[in-house]
Amino acid sequence: MRRLASVLLLTTLIPGPVAASDEPHNAKVTVVFDQVLPNVPGKSMRGVLVEYGPGGHNPSHTHPKSAFIYATVIEGSIKSQINDGPVKVYRTGENWTEVPGDQHRVSANASDSEPAKILAVFVLDTTETEMVLPAE
Repeated sequence: MRRLASVLLLTTLIPGPVAASDEPHNAKVTVVFDQVLPNVPGKSMRGVLVEYGPGGHNPSHTHPKSAFIYATVIEGSIKSQINDGPVKVYRTGENWTEVPGDQHRVSANASDSEPAKILAVFVLDTTETEMVLPAE
């Protein structure tokens, strides 16, 4: 928990309409756990809860070059596109992975009327403080 204080908590809530598609909309991102991996020197595991209100989305983004991510939809349905792959809709209980260097082109609630949530578990360098980076 002491690392949690030094981690950029990524808690953002931007209600209402946004001016451009490269801005988060109706999305809240919160680090819910941060644990140094004692058997993997220099690596940590961080859990990130992503909550989307109806119609919510995040802009195209990447993650630190060291990050491997396993994301599971825990409520609702999520529209996602990794790199140049197809845009897919994942429902509660379904998951996907992102490997170092992937670009998350689409990350959005697939519903305009119901909320959605993702739990994303990152394995990354312990020294990383920013977990979401603008798309290149």
